[in-house]
Amino acid sequence: MGVFTQTDKLTTLKEAAAMVNDGDMVAIGGGLCLREPIGLIMEMIRQGKRDLHLVGTAHGFDVDLCCGGGIAGAVEETHVSFEQDFGLALNYRRACESGKVKVRESCCNTLINQLRAGSFGIPFIPLRSIKGSDELFMHPEYKVIDDPFTGKKIVLAPALTPEVAIIHVDVADPRGNLKVLPPYVADVLFLRAANKVIVTAEKVVSEEEMKKIGPNVPYYETTAVVELPYGAHPTSCYPHYAYDREYISNYMKASREGPEAFKEKYLDKYVYGVKSHEEYVKLIGEERFARLASWKESKERWMELFTYE
Repeated sequence: MGVFTQTDKLTTLKEAAAMVNDGDMVAIGGGLCLREPIGLIMEMIRQGKRDLHLVGTAHGFDVDLCCGGGIAGAVEETHVSFEQDFGLALNYRRACESGKVKVRESCCNTLINQLRAGSFGIPFIPLRSIKGSDELFMHPEYKVIDDPFTGKKIVLAPALTPEVAIIHVDVADPRGNLKVLPPYVADVLFLRAANKVIVTAEKVVSEEEMKKIGPNVPYYETTAVVELPYGAHPTSCYPHYAYDREYISNYMKASREGPEAFKEKYLDKYVYGVKSHEEYVKLIGEERFARLASWKESKERWMELFTYE
């Protein structure tokens, strides 16, 4: 974990994406369809990043988009899919089966403990949970030794220290203090294990206002802050908006037709077809965002948002 003491870390989305280098190990915050930094990922695709080593626990839209957009080189995740709603992540599957993306499948317990080692500044972590599993064959960097205290076999896994963590949060201030609302997923571990932390926020407030709100991540753990309303769309960012099931349904239809159709029907419209996140928000439309925010009105209204086929 770095220590960042600048008093003003506000930057633009383009400048923030430029801080990610080709080949970097990148921890992506959020999970599955929750609070993923999609606006930043889209800008990284527009900038033509390559060979990123993605790290995370259970993810979906973000990793699939990185694979479909050609910026992923390796994926070290515990799970990638659209779960019971839309099933397999097809861009991810194609990239893995073709060999374009290296599969470094892990499990939550292993990966979280590797991140803990990274955040503590220790070089490796002893594990008992993966003894006898095929994870040992998928990760030749793991070592098996005799425990010096018990004499029993134990696995050593290296610490994970991503070059950069990209996180979308609810509120930030210019100095980098953050208010992240639950569920936190693995975001806190990501930002404490990574060398750099780039944050996009639904809203940026003054330091005085942040003191009243009460931050739960201190300023010195963040490297850069971008104000990016709707920066997690089409994943959810509760309580601000639910996830956009209609949008994701159309995304899945395009991905089912193969890479060329996915580029023509999705990437050329929503990623390459806009020059900025502001243009993307206009393309989606305020009316649609208002509908996604209406989940708070009632349980029935919330359920209506998920009836689109």
